[in-house]
Amino acid sequence: MEAEGLDWLLVPLHQLVSWGAAGAMVFGGVVPYIPQYRDIRRTQNAEGFSTYVCLVLLVANILRILFWFGRHFESPLLWQSIVMILTMLLMLKLCTEVRVTNELNVKRRFFAAADNKDEEIKVPPRRSYLDFDPHHFWHWSSFGDYVQCVLAFTGVAGYVTYLSIDSALFVETLGFLAVLTEATLGVPQLYRNYLHQSTEGMSIKMVLMWTSGDTFKTAYFLLNGAPLQFSVCGLLQVLVDLAILGQAYAFARHPQKPAPHVAHPASAKAL
Repeated sequence: MEAEGLDWLLVPLHQLVSWGAAGAMVFGGVVPYIPQYRDIRRTQNAEGFSTYVCLVLLVANILRILFWFGRHFESPLLWQSIVMILTMLLMLKLCTEVRVTNELNVKRRFFAAADNKDEEIKVPPRRSYLDFDPHHFWHWSSFGDYVQCVLAFTGVAGYVTYLSIDSALFVETLGFLAVLTEATLGVPQLYRNYLHQSTEGMSIKMVLMWTSGDTFKTAYFLLNGAPLQFSVCGLLQVLVDLAILGQAYAFARHPQKPAPHVAHPASAKAL
C-alpha cells in the first residue's frame, strides 16, 4: 500500500530524470566549446585551437546520422549529432574569420582552388573542383569552402549508404567508423600540443568539460544498452582527454623557453 502511495512521486521523478539525461546528451556535447569560442572572440587569436577537431566531429556525426538510417538508436543521440554539426560550423566560421584577419599576407586558399593558387586575388576567379589542392586541405580562407567540403562528403557518403543500406555488415561498419572517428576527437589537439610543446591558446575548461562529458556519455551508453561500438569508443575518448590534461600539467611545470621571434609563413601555422 505504501509503495503504491509513492508511485505518484516516483514515476514523474523518473520521467524528469530521463528528460534531464536526454537533454544533457543533446546539448552537453557543445558546452565545452563555449569557453573556447569566447576565448577566440576575446583574443582574436585561433592559433591555440586545432580546427581539425571540427573536422573529426563533422565526419563522425555525419556518419552517425547515416548509421541511424540503417539501425535506429535513441533519438537524443541523433539530435546530439545535428546540434554538434551546427556548433562545429559556427566554430569554423569564427576561426576562419579570425585567422584571415590576422594573416599579414594576402594569400588565399580555397577548397575549389583558383588557377593562380596562393597568389594575390583581387577579384575572385572562376573555380573548379578539379583544382582542389590537397596541400592546404582544411586550411582555407573562406567559410564557404568548408561548407562545400562538408556538403560534398555528406553527398558521397549518403549515396554510398543509400546503395548499401540493406547490408548488415555495411551498416555495422558505418556505425563503428562513426564512433571510432569521434573517439579520435582529441587527437588533433593532442598532436598540436605535442608539436608546440605548449597548450597556450587552448581552453583548459574545454578539455575538462570534454573529460566530464565523455565520462557521462560513456556511462549513459553502458546503462542504456547502446551498441557496443559506442561504449568502447567512449572509453577511448576519455583516455585521450586525460592525456591532453596530462600535457597541460606537464607543460605548465616545465614551460618551454621563449625562442627568438622568427617570421613564419602562413602555411607553417599550427594545425
